[in-house]
Amino acid sequence: KREINMAQDKLIMTLLLIQIEAIIGALFFSWLSKKIGNKNVISITVALWIGACLSAYYVNKENPNVEYQFYGIAAGIGLVMGGLQSMSRSTYSKLLPPTDEPTTFFSFYDVLEKTSIIVGTFTYSTIVAQTGAVKPAALAMAAFFGIGLLILFKLKNQVAPK
Repeated sequence: KREINMAQDKLIMTLLLIQIEAIIGALFFSWLSKKIGNKNVISITVALWIGACLSAYYVNKENPNVEYQFYGIAAGIGLVMGGLQSMSRSTYSKLLPPTDEPTTFFSFYDVLEKTSIIVGTFTYSTIVAQTGAVKPAALAMAAFFGIGLLILFKLKNQVAPK
């Protein structure tokens, strides 16, 4: 709130809109994955996440259009959030060996997902607490996504449609 001087009700409404856009993003990126493949879609969504984090870094609360910048970044985040989550789960399921008990594999996936949420949130909040600003934390999140994108580029394309 203090970074962009917006009213709390506008911030809450933005969060709700992000969730709706996540559904649209999941549908769009699902369609796109049929055209260009899961790994390419995941690469695109991670790159868009990096762009969103860097955009957040460059938001200036003194700019009279800061509210619209915030909405634009939020719109982008909503789309890629749903797309990345659905593509990640879909790709993971395609990598699993044939089994009658896939819940074990997805439990492992959920543990890794929760661990990354904890590490990301801890890093973000620690940086904000230490610096008193969100901008350095946005750069750290961009770095995390950048590392993930580099790892993704190193992987062979082993995901075949089922």
